[in-house]
Amino acid sequence: MELFPSLSFSVLCIQILVGLSKATILFIVASGLTLILGVLRIPNLAHGSLYMIGAFTTYSIATAFSQSNLGFWVALLLAPLVVALIGLIMEQGLFRFLYKRDHLMMLLFTFSFTLVFADLVKLVWGSDYRSLAVPKIFQGSYLLLGMPFPRYNLFLLLLGPLFAAGLWYLTNRTLLGKISRAAAVDREMVGAVGVNVNLVYAAVFVLGCYLAGIGGALVAPTQNISQGMDHSIIIEIFLIVIIGGLGNVWGALLGAVIFGLTDAIGILVAPQFGIVFPYLAVITVLTFRPKGLLKSIW
Repeated sequence: MELFPSLSFSVLCIQILVGLSKATILFIVASGLTLILGVLRIPNLAHGSLYMIGAFTTYSIATAFSQSNLGFWVALLLAPLVVALIGLIMEQGLFRFLYKRDHLMMLLFTFSFTLVFADLVKLVWGSDYRSLAVPKIFQGSYLLLGMPFPRYNLFLLLLGPLFAAGLWYLTNRTLLGKISRAAAVDREMVGAVGVNVNLVYAAVFVLGCYLAGIGGALVAPTQNISQGMDHSIIIEIFLIVIIGGLGNVWGALLGAVIFGLTDAIGILVAPQFGIVFPYLAVITVLTFRPKGLLKSIW
């Protein structure tokens, strides 16, 4: 008897593509967190809340421009900037004075922000679920291997490599990236040669928040937008960052791919236990590579 009679090659391939499209969003959000972890040494639990605010803000802006076909694109442009502005206020108002504090204190401090943002979201948007339609250009599906595959998921698949290439260029070819990598290793030395380290830290923190906002904007058409969506994403991206290597952007990409694929394939082969598969992958990786798959900056 065949163990999985409904599991054909085409179904498996489509599910893998679905997993990779989810990995794109996970990577974008996790890359923002791993930049903040790597350079600023802040385990920012509020990163998931910024992702949630990005999704709600995308809904509000897209709804405001609902008469135009450009509503989602305007929201995709503006919502991450709103989140980045919130990040700038957080960094300049509070975080800049606490960089040398103990990691446990910073963990508790950022956790307090999750409570503040949860109440803020409830105050502004209420407790009801929100939903956002997929942009018209991406509505419908393409036939791949005889199976329907959503156009929006294909858009996410194409977007993932572009973000990976952009982050590689930023961290390896730009002055900000090189200084940030140096500051992650030795802040005092970078400051001694005349670099404004506080400005670099602010730029990195805002960039990390901006990436969280982009992730929230991109996920908005794919699921219900609700309070609590920050809890699930923060667990997932922290696990991704840990198995990839703390502070390593490419580790975040590898971790996101592993998490997305195991989640998608787990749902396919054992739907009732699908949620378990990504965590089994995490346990397996950390058993053999306790410090992550790639070199940790910490």
